[in-house]
Amino acid sequence: MKVYISADMEGITGLVDAEDVQPGGRDYERGRLMMTEDVNAAIRGAYAAGAESVLVNDAHGPMRNILPDALDHRALLIKGRPKPMGMIEGLTREYDAALCVGFHARAGVLGVLSHSFMGHEIEDIWLDDRLTGEIGLFQATATALGVPVALLTGDDAACDEAVAWDPFIATVPVKHAKDRFAAQLVPGFEARAAIESTTEDALAAVAPLAAADPAEDHHLAVRWQSASVPAHLIAIPGVTKRDDRTVELTGPMPTLYRIFNLYLRVAAAVTTNPPYC
Repeated sequence: MKVYISADMEGITGLVDAEDVQPGGRDYERGRLMMTEDVNAAIRGAYAAGAESVLVNDAHGPMRNILPDALDHRALLIKGRPKPMGMIEGLTREYDAALCVGFHARAGVLGVLSHSFMGHEIEDIWLDDRLTGEIGLFQATATALGVPVALLTGDDAACDEAVAWDPFIATVPVKHAKDRFAAQLVPGFEARAAIESTTEDALAAVAPLAAADPAEDHHLAVRWQSASVPAHLIAIPGVTKRDDRTVELTGPMPTLYRIFNLYLRVAAAVTTNPPYC
């Protein structure tokens, strides 16, 4: 069994504020350790379930948050950016399951540090006319590759969002949102024990998934805060404008996800706000 882990940071045990997850923040270094410990719990669970290999993709912000020397030595790590597939870099059809560790709810949802990919730059995302964020796009892309998403950890809002996309995703709520920058925390030792045991159980129960028809098209629409971003994105073949702030594109997954990651790099170049995931 080959297991893939995408690790974000906003949904990590104990973290609730930008100071916890952004480089230079007062508690960022501690946040890096907390992130590494949550990922290690998932790795332990994966190997307990019989995994032969585990690949971890650091998927948050600069994508160099996980502490390599503190990461379980049995896992491989993808670190740094830019990466063509961003938060799902390295995920291919050869994996038997994918795990989402430390994920957060989409923009507009009252969850801890909720947003969609670029903080205040992206207002809404629709996949096939359904509002989505990072969780929905991850699940849709993994499913298209034939890789089931077995587990997601994060706050309760993120867990609810994951189950809405796929009721078979096992979830571990490591905190319960009180507001966007406040939560009731699950104690660290308890949260990591739950991550480890739930990962093991989820992987033991995961069912094979057939890859999607590579010719099957999906529709992706993204509404930006700034009209400047769509003005540049329409230079990409196939991208059109619905209105001054919304771009649309139709195509198969995972191609749509790859082009969406190009959107993020273009947006980062034409806006003053740095990207973070």
